[in-house]
Amino acid sequence: MFVEIHAKTDVGRIRSGNEDNFLVLDLTSSKAWTGTQAGEGPAELQRFEVGPKGAVLAVSDWMGGALAGDVASRMAVETVRDEVLKSAGEEGEAAPESPLVNCLRYATEFANLKIHRSSQEEARHSGMGATFTGVAVTPGGVDFVQVGDSRAYIIRGREIRLATKDQSLVQQLVDVGQISEQEAETHMFRNVILQALGAQAELSPVTGRVRLRRDDIILVCSDGLSGKLRAEDMLEIVASSGGDLDAACARLVDEANARGGEDNITVILARFSGDDLDSPDSHKITVELPDLEDDSTFSGSEEETQIP
Repeated sequence: MFVEIHAKTDVGRIRSGNEDNFLVLDLTSSKAWTGTQAGEGPAELQRFEVGPKGAVLAVSDWMGGALAGDVASRMAVETVRDEVLKSAGEEGEAAPESPLVNCLRYATEFANLKIHRSSQEEARHSGMGATFTGVAVTPGGVDFVQVGDSRAYIIRGREIRLATKDQSLVQQLVDVGQISEQEAETHMFRNVILQALGAQAELSPVTGRVRLRRDDIILVCSDGLSGKLRAEDMLEIVASSGGDLDAACARLVDEANARGGEDNITVILARFSGDDLDSPDSHKITVELPDLEDDSTFSGSEEETQIP
C-alpha cells in the first residue's frame, strides 16, 4: 500500500499568528514533518509505501478562548510524534506489539498531561489547550483518535463521509435531537468544545475505524476549513483538481479565505493506492464510530465565553 500526502497550513485573513499545526509521520523511516517546518516537507514523505509499522497523520488547533494556543498545538504534535516513534522502536526494528491506534491514543493522552502540566506550572501558558485529530494508518486499515472538533473525512469516488465525531456542545444537541445538523452549522454555541488537550488532567478520546479501498482519500482539517466549507464543497474542490492533491490543498485554503478566513486553516490530503487494496467499486464508506459519551464539561470557545 502506498500513500501520497500533501498538507498546507495558513494564517487566514484575520489572525496575526498561526496557532494550527499538523503532523505527517512515516514510522518505517522515522521521518516526520510538522506544520512549524517551512516548505513542502521532505520529498520522501510526499509518497511512500506504508510499512508494517504504519504512518500517522494529525491536525491540532488551538483551543479557542485559551492562551498560548500556538504552544499547545506545537506541543501536541511534537509530543505525539516523539511518543509514537518511541513505541514503534528504531528504524528497521519489527512493528510494535501494541496496535498503532493504541500507541497513538496513549501518545495523545500523554500530550494532554504534558500540556496540562505546563499550563499549571507556567503563568504565560495558563489556560492553554488544543484540539487533536490523529489518523493511524496501517496496511490493515485506518483508525482515528479525536479530541475536540478538528475533523477527518473519507473521500471515495464521488462520496464523502465524516469519519470523526465532534466533541462539541452543538454535536450533543444534535445527538439528543434538540437541533438539526443544518442548525448546528450556524448555532450561536457552535465553537464550544467539550474536550481539549490540556484543559483537564484526564480526557476520553473518541475513536473510529474505516477499511481503506484503492484511491481513497483522507482529508484531515482544522475548523478553519470545516467551519467554512461543507463536506460537499470539499468533495467538489478535490474532485475538480484533476488528481493534483497539492493544488487541491491550495484551493481548499483559498476558498476558506474567500469566505472570510477568520480562523487559521490547516488541511492534509492523503491518497492511498496499491494492488493490496480492494477496488472501491460498489463499496460504500462504512465508518465504525462509537457514540460520544455524555460529558457536559466545558473546555472553551473562540468567543472566550464561559458557560456554567
